[in-house]
Amino acid sequence: MATIDLNKKLWRLPQQGMVKGVCAGIAHYFDVPVKLVRLITVLAMVFGLFFFVVVAYIIMTFMLDPMPEGEIDGERTPSNSELLAVVDGELADGEKRLRDMERYVTSDTFSLRSRFRQL
Repeated sequence: MATIDLNKKLWRLPQQGMVKGVCAGIAHYFDVPVKLVRLITVLAMVFGLFFFVVVAYIIMTFMLDPMPEGEIDGERTPSNSELLAVVDGELADGEKRLRDMERYVTSDTFSLRSRFRQL
């Protein structure tokens, strides 16, 4: 049985949709095939709910935001705080390497090796 993630957002998928991507977005949200959602939509239109389906589709077209490109493939765009944490970690690593290098250059071992090389 499919479970619904409560943090999951309903998007339009215009890249995968035939008209505006509403059916593709609903299919992605409920994790069902797009053809099934389209079939249910067409059958609802044929069996007397034409006006309701058209109005609901138009409303959802304007209410739902299109899904960003990176999230379609399952990639999540990192937040600013996550990016800042990564950059902060890289800067800390660079600072540690610089301190180690400075400690070596100012050490007696470096000066001794340097004098042996000059001989």
